[in-house]
Amino acid sequence: MERQNKFDKERDQKEFVEKLVRLNRTAKTVKGGRRMSFSALTVVGDGKGRVGYGFGKANDVSEAIRKSVDRAKRSMVEVPVRNGTLPHEMLGNYKSSSILLKPACPGTGIIAGGTVRAIMDAIGATDVISKSLGSSSPVNVVRATFAALQNIMDAKTIASNRGKSLQDMWG
Repeated sequence: MERQNKFDKERDQKEFVEKLVRLNRTAKTVKGGRRMSFSALTVVGDGKGRVGYGFGKANDVSEAIRKSVDRAKRSMVEVPVRNGTLPHEMLGNYKSSSILLKPACPGTGIIAGGTVRAIMDAIGATDVISKSLGSSSPVNVVRATFAALQNIMDAKTIASNRGKSLQDMWG
């Protein structure tokens, strides 16, 4: 049984792309000196349209990263990616951060800042243009990006809402 769990964990590790977006160290002064603690923000994706983010805190770096990866795997969302890009333009807001995501032509690449680039790499998108507006705090940018990604509609949903077939939509 133990061997089965070990192989499942190894397969799980290979299945997901893990990106560390931000690692923050904080110090608390106590009687014996300074006590360090760490917080980690990670993005996890399968490269096929599923992505999630997590935030973890601990007194050890590796424990904080492990916690954040576990939370990211639990908060996965599905993003429709077609031909390496997004289906339509989207604006996402969280507090004072705004993210504009645009589809791009093949060969454009990912034109985005480090935080949004990590998310797009984890999704598996290859051609995306983004612009970050407002606050540039990594946590807020990640949440604004996920707010935009959760509102993206796939072609089947749009076609059914308009009462048309998928073939009519794409010509």
